[in-house]
Amino acid sequence: MVDISAREALSQAIRYWEPRRILYNTLLLIEVAILFVVNLPASRSHFSVDLGLVLFVLAVLANVAYSACYVVDVVAQLSAFREAWLRFRWALFMLGVAFAGTLTYFFSFGFFAG
Repeated sequence: MVDISAREALSQAIRYWEPRRILYNTLLLIEVAILFVVNLPASRSHFSVDLGLVLFVLAVLANVAYSACYVVDVVAQLSAFREAWLRFRWALFMLGVAFAGTLTYFFSFGFFAG
């Protein structure tokens, strides 16, 4: 077992999670765009400045939720299970993307469905 400081664990977490944030946001954006296009022309008539602001707030909240991975990652890195965690933390990313994708689907369908 390798001892690691909290600072090193947080630095490693940032190096791991921040590049994946771009993929996370891209996947959610693609999902919203697909649902918008699939529901045309009704989705165009539902779109407004207010809906744009709601989508912006939801995007910010999705990124706040994404940041929860840091708590799990740093704690796991500081535990005796660090080596196993580093091999399987991709599963947390996949679970988070699936959860966020599900929420995105329900919100977007509600906004854009005719």
